[in-house]
Amino acid sequence: MIIQRARAYGMCFGVRDAITQALDAARNGPVTVLGQLVHNPQVIAELHRNGVRIAELGSAEILEPDRRYLITAHGVSDSQRKAWQQTGASLSDTTCPLVRHAHESLKKFVARGLLPVVIGKPLHVEVLGLTGDFPDAIVLEKKEDISRLPQNRDLGIVAQTTQPIDSVIDLIEAIRAARPGTQVHFTDTVCRPTKERQRTLHDLCREVQVVIVVGGRYSNNTHQLCLAALSCGVTAYHVEKPEELQPEWFRGIERAGLTAGTSTPDSAIDAVEQEMIRLSTTQPAALT
Repeated sequence: MIIQRARAYGMCFGVRDAITQALDAARNGPVTVLGQLVHNPQVIAELHRNGVRIAELGSAEILEPDRRYLITAHGVSDSQRKAWQQTGASLSDTTCPLVRHAHESLKKFVARGLLPVVIGKPLHVEVLGLTGDFPDAIVLEKKEDISRLPQNRDLGIVAQTTQPIDSVIDLIEAIRAARPGTQVHFTDTVCRPTKERQRTLHDLCREVQVVIVVGGRYSNNTHQLCLAALSCGVTAYHVEKPEELQPEWFRGIERAGLTAGTSTPDSAIDAVEQEMIRLSTTQPAALT
């Protein structure tokens, strides 16, 4: 069995920078991340080993003036950031610059009097941060959600940074078709690493029979990669670690693809690839 990696995989710069900032902060004493810094279990385990505490958002975390805290790469609303700052705690912000761009784009739409709309997963932490300052904001995930848009408001639309760009464009076109009298303004805020990963995955799917996607169970961009592979007619399996690979997935397979979500460390990808190689060389009878 030949194993082929997608040309774009591994951690994006925003995630890598956030992890580096958290580890650097922990060298000077305990630090608490306000929420999941990234959606990857190996990364979270490394942070714990290095003295980084994780506080789940919504857990009634009370910030103490003499402690240090980090805002995650997913970002938060301005109102939430201000409330945390007013506690007097030491607060560092690891929000990804591309998420910041989405926030700024939405603010500009609101300043123009447009109804703020976010294409993404309603309960995802990034989306909650984008909509947190705008009580009338509407989150759309699929075409069936368009009916919730008012008839008498012009729209300013951004997207969660890890959404598949093709799905976002399809939804924008559907909105315009359903609201022909409405001005629909859209700023593309899907991040380039996500776009590149989706594009190279489509290329990979033309060459392989099955795709293994490595990433955290709750990582949206990892989940979207699985859906993208399935839409190409290729079987896809989502794993967090090599132990989850099953020999039967590769029976009769001549070419298997490998890709990963943007918060997946290279070490996790390498470990999965090594296990795929082991399965293909030490258990040939199970794979033919």
